[in-house]
Amino acid sequence: MNTKVFKISFASVYPHYVKKVESKGRTVEELHEVIYWLTGYNSTDLEKIIEDKIDFESFFAHAHLNPNVDKIKGVICGYRVEEIQDPLYQKIRFLDKLIDELAKGKAMNKILRE
Repeated sequence: MNTKVFKISFASVYPHYVKKVESKGRTVEELHEVIYWLTGYNSTDLEKIIEDKIDFESFFAHAHLNPNVDKIKGVICGYRVEEIQDPLYQKIRFLDKLIDELAKGKAMNKILRE
């Protein structure tokens, strides 16, 4: 596992998330809804995280993960997310998985495990 990702700023990856979902016909608002659902953050929090160039380690250290996070299952980047042992790496991959589902056109209620 590459722990260098822990120190990457969320702000440096965020534009890639936006591009990924928009290129597939989804919106930034939907992306934010997914991020808020997973992390408990709101728009003010997210703006500050991006502005302050907070790394993924701090991003998830201050997040309040959704209680339904254990319902996120499947493979992303060759990893089965529910089997990842490192808690921080698992959270990063949960976010990747949700964004991937959004980009693939999955219904929002399914992405948010409702």
